[in-house]
Amino acid sequence: MRLEPLSEFPPFKVARPVMRQTWTELSFLHWPLEPAKVRPLVPAALDLDLYDGAAWVGLVPFLIEDLTLPKAPAVPWLSNFPETNVRTYVTDQNGGRGVWFFSLDAARLIAVLGARAMYGLPYYWARMNVVPSNHSVRYFSRRYSGSHAHTEIEIAKGPPVAKPSELEIFLTARFRLYALRGKRLVKAEIEHQPWQLHQSVVSTLNQSLVTTAGFPGLGIPPFAHFGGRVDVRVGRPQIL
Repeated sequence: MRLEPLSEFPPFKVARPVMRQTWTELSFLHWPLEPAKVRPLVPAALDLDLYDGAAWVGLVPFLIEDLTLPKAPAVPWLSNFPETNVRTYVTDQNGGRGVWFFSLDAARLIAVLGARAMYGLPYYWARMNVVPSNHSVRYFSRRYSGSHAHTEIEIAKGPPVAKPSELEIFLTARFRLYALRGKRLVKAEIEHQPWQLHQSVVSTLNQSLVTTAGFPGLGIPPFAHFGGRVDVRVGRPQIL
């Protein structure tokens, strides 16, 4: 099987998006793990996408802005909210690369319910806040479900990455998601411009989302980047 090449640019155009949105104040935190620790938590129909023999688990907090239908105006308050996801990277049986989400926390209940119904994504409703400044960004979340899954993160923005490495592209340039809707595996394509990555330092990291997803005791500092802002077009779910 020939894998889709790694690239900062999407390998396709989403010609008929079902929604558009902007992701901003986004940070990537990643840890390498032994594949055997990740494999049981991913459907058998997907393969782990490894780099240097490691599976990578990511914690990605950000703000969603202007989420709406492709040609509709954004709705104040409803279209803007924080999200944080826990993820790994996978390939499908055609060699396509994408993201498998272990969880997605969001601060708008209607978005949680809509994404669960339409895509089968494991969204959770949470109380959340994102506080950006010139040199840092702080993230806070706590689920309403009673699980006590939470985050308290502060990222110090570093210098811009002049040319992303192959590993940085592998971790951040992902243009497809996979999910289970009922018992059916689905995918959806996502299009956006390349990230303007910044090297970053995690100055505060108090979280249990990754632990709750099934990965306790990470033990090492994450590989961190600030991603900034991209405009996103999301395709319809397709059954695999």
